[in-house]
Amino acid sequence: MTALTKAMSKFRLAVVQLQVTSVKADNLSRARRLVKEAAGQGGKVVLLPECFNSPYGTGFFSAYSERIPGESTQVLSEIAKENKVYLVGGSIPEEDGGKLYNSCAVFDPEGKMLLKHRKIHLFDISVPGKIHFQESETLSPGNSLSMFDTPFCKVGVGICYDIRFAELAQLYSRKGCQLLVYPGAFNMTTGPAHWEILQRARAVDNQVYVATASPARDETASYVAWGHSTVVSPWGDVISKAGPEEAVIYADIDLQYLADIRKQIPITVQRRNDLYSSDVKK
Repeated sequence: MTALTKAMSKFRLAVVQLQVTSVKADNLSRARRLVKEAAGQGGKVVLLPECFNSPYGTGFFSAYSERIPGESTQVLSEIAKENKVYLVGGSIPEEDGGKLYNSCAVFDPEGKMLLKHRKIHLFDISVPGKIHFQESETLSPGNSLSMFDTPFCKVGVGICYDIRFAELAQLYSRKGCQLLVYPGAFNMTTGPAHWEILQRARAVDNQVYVATASPARDETASYVAWGHSTVVSPWGDVISKAGPEEAVIYADIDLQYLADIRKQIPITVQRRNDLYSSDVKK
């Protein structure tokens, strides 16, 4: 391994667990400050939370929605360029053609938008006595995978509920992604039950790093986020984790370690795709 290859096999990931308020300008200002802090600590790829510029809820999506490009994505572009980072811009409510989407824009260190991921799987659940939420009341789903390249590795993007669908992570892994990022806002019911185990499952199943960015917890909000933004290694270890409050957490991503795990437990070449295919005769 050359010195350059060795250097590029490691990089610092920063996850910003932002305290989101009802004032969009304050959210954007806080994001700018915390991404600058993250870059100052060596972050090369920085992840913001789901709905980082607005409260999360079906009653807020329309009022806070924007076009992309628009106000919030312009700020994200500036932040990425100012700090020379790859910026995964959490998500914002996007309006396009009379429809609303939960969308994540990603920017390179020059401020260029690399992709826009629209949340594929809408959060429609009903747990009696605990939580009932229907994103589909106001949002439309996205219909495409979203990946971007960095000098370090390829990254796959999902949003919150997308993490529950193992098929999406499997596709990203098979297309060469070594890091999966999920801006997400699990709640006080699903958070303690499933937040961490889903991340560890996606990481171990696909031998990839998995990172999630939640808004910080606000007990006064109509939808209370669990917090606990996390980074998980390909071995399934939690290598960095926030509490419920606003914070920036860091993880040093080691792609040689990932390669070693794939060599030690070579599931990528042991898969029986001849049996898994849906068109295999019974």
